[in-house]
Amino acid sequence: MAKSFAYRKGLIETGNGVWAWMQPDGGWGWSNAGLITDGDESLLVDTLFDASLTREMLAAMSDAAGVAAGDIGTVVNTHANGDHTHGNGLLTNAEIVASAASAREMEAFDGKAMQGFMEAAPRLGLAGTYIQEIFGPFDFTDVAEKLPTKTFSGEMSVGVGDKRVDLIEVGPAHTRGDVLAHVATERTVFTGDILFIDGTPIMWAGPVSNWIKACDRIIDMDAEVIVPGHGPVTDAAGVRRVQDYLRYIDTEARKRFDAGMSVRDAAFDISLGDFESWGDNERIAINVDTLFREYSGTREGPNTVELFGLMGELARDRRGRSA
Repeated sequence: MAKSFAYRKGLIETGNGVWAWMQPDGGWGWSNAGLITDGDESLLVDTLFDASLTREMLAAMSDAAGVAAGDIGTVVNTHANGDHTHGNGLLTNAEIVASAASAREMEAFDGKAMQGFMEAAPRLGLAGTYIQEIFGPFDFTDVAEKLPTKTFSGEMSVGVGDKRVDLIEVGPAHTRGDVLAHVATERTVFTGDILFIDGTPIMWAGPVSNWIKACDRIIDMDAEVIVPGHGPVTDAAGVRRVQDYLRYIDTEARKRFDAGMSVRDAAFDISLGDFESWGDNERIAINVDTLFREYSGTREGPNTVELFGLMGELARDRRGRSA
């Protein structure tokens, strides 16, 4: 039977020497992390969006779990996004492990790039307003960068005392190099952003079929504790809901692509139905754009500023309709 935990900010012990750090409400930048301990050894799954948030988490882990930052031997980054990596440098003695694909993405977009994005926001119209709204709570002048010191492709295992943590690359999906961290003996898996629970998944990379398969991989683990990248601890039913969303937007986006609609028109036209209540549902803009590029076979990347502007439009429109 899956375990249930209250969704509150802070450190939650989910099992024998395994902890989850939760950050409600799970929206943009408010990611989860994990700590796996056994004896004198420990492994951290992900850091946070800035150094201040990561320091707060590490202090709580020291107090509650007795694990000081300098004693953490390994950090696993589940993917390259900054809300899972921008505190890496605070783990001064740790080996940083990530997929090779994630390492390449981390090299291309660091905290300085994010700060530059924020500084440009006032000149970007509605896109800039939206960017400032969602990323304003974070301090990108205070990040602690550290790139991976060890990379892998496919699968590898890391020992933490007598525990084994299996790292399973399931990307490209959310990003190019998504990784699951599975502690089979504790029936626990940290999924990174393969799972957003009660929040809208965002597909930067695709293909969508890989993401759906990644969800199947999680379900097959029969875990009692499934810690998503964002949102509350979940179970297999929560994983299937993410799959339902992915299948739904794939079907709806394909119809509109085949009809010759633009990304903008399709994003406004798709009714979210049962998924309307999920947080940040304007991310449909990114998802449609990624799916359209998948369908057309293009190798061109997204126009990020244009898409943030479209998300700002969608968010404003939906707020207006709900007022």
